[in-house]
Amino acid sequence: MKLSKEEFSWILVDCGNSAYSMAVTTALLPIVFGMFENVQSSMDLGYFNSIASILVAVLSPILGTIADYKDKKKRFFVFFTLLGIFATAALAFVPPSSGQWQVLIFFFVLSAIGFSGANIFYDAFIVDVTSNERMDRVSSVGFAFGYIASVIPFGISLALILLLGMDQAIGYQIGFIVTALWWGLFTIPMIRDVKQRHYIEPEPRPIVNSFKRLANTFKNIRNHKTVFIFLAAYFFYIDGVDTIIKMVVPYATAILGKDSLDTVTLLGILLIIQIIAFPCAILYGNLAKRFSTSTMIIVGIMTYIVACIAAIFITSIGHVFILGAMIGSAQGGIQALSRSYYAKIVPKEKSNEFFGFYNIFGKFSAIVGPAIMALTTTLTGNARLSILGIIPLFVIGFIIFITLPRDPQQGYNVME
Repeated sequence: MKLSKEEFSWILVDCGNSAYSMAVTTALLPIVFGMFENVQSSMDLGYFNSIASILVAVLSPILGTIADYKDKKKRFFVFFTLLGIFATAALAFVPPSSGQWQVLIFFFVLSAIGFSGANIFYDAFIVDVTSNERMDRVSSVGFAFGYIASVIPFGISLALILLLGMDQAIGYQIGFIVTALWWGLFTIPMIRDVKQRHYIEPEPRPIVNSFKRLANTFKNIRNHKTVFIFLAAYFFYIDGVDTIIKMVVPYATAILGKDSLDTVTLLGILLIIQIIAFPCAILYGNLAKRFSTSTMIIVGIMTYIVACIAAIFITSIGHVFILGAMIGSAQGGIQALSRSYYAKIVPKEKSNEFFGFYNIFGKFSAIVGPAIMALTTTLTGNARLSILGIIPLFVIGFIIFITLPRDPQQGYNVME
């Protein structure tokens, strides 16, 4: 598939911000957080993940509605991207020796707000850069190249960590700087080449009118039945996906112990997940064209259910590698196709408003999973039991999702 200049520039953002997901959310930050002497358990990071998600979820629909006005989308995208980049770089300047883990968490929450806030507008830009017929493929290629591209800055960071010492914070701190620079570099083409093509014309009192449009959407929710049924399903199954991304390091470490699962092995497993996710995300996009977007989302959900069940019984490093391969095979595909399915069923001129809802459902769901895992571990003293709270979320999401139209375009017609 030949990409247009705008499609390629849009995809490059996935290449940049995926480095953040890999380094900050999944790998480096949990390890650095655990280096602070006054931190009792790395599983406590689940609480702070939830706090960041709450803040983003509250802001999402409001910001999205305002950004539907002409020339607003890119401004919001740039602001939140810069917030995320600078907050990520700031993580490098809070060493564990300072004992100030609260400052580290403050910058982490800011970086999460910047990352998630920018993604509201980035995801919404898909309606501006491509057609409905190409959305599955473009979205899948975005996630695929995002996964494989994130291997480069993560590999550089890992090499520095090995060179400077696994138990030394300096390598991880430089990794945060590398991640921030990588993110910023790959965002430049998007800012330069992509324009907002679908919008609402400017009007007096835009903030007041934005709230009115938001209220009107809720009031007429029955006119958007397919959208909100999808969001209900997405709320549950994406909870499990995001929770596994954020909590895989704390969970594996808690189950096998630091002696059995050393940092090099753990980071290597994460690297393998990224590499496997690259071809599988593209495969999901290709198969969606043949079997439908809905079918491949269902395949992804089922893969995660099996992976969660298997996670209860892991007892060795080999099991973690197998589990990582399963997660990697579905992770990019389910995220990419969920984004493109949703983009097809929302009105394009209100894409920011509706992707604001997409984000709020996704972020509020992300509050539940990490909190369940952290709380279950705290109450039972057994981290292995924490995964039991994630499985029902995939099952509920699956049950709701299978009630949706097989063809997303049918959903749009119903909505209209």
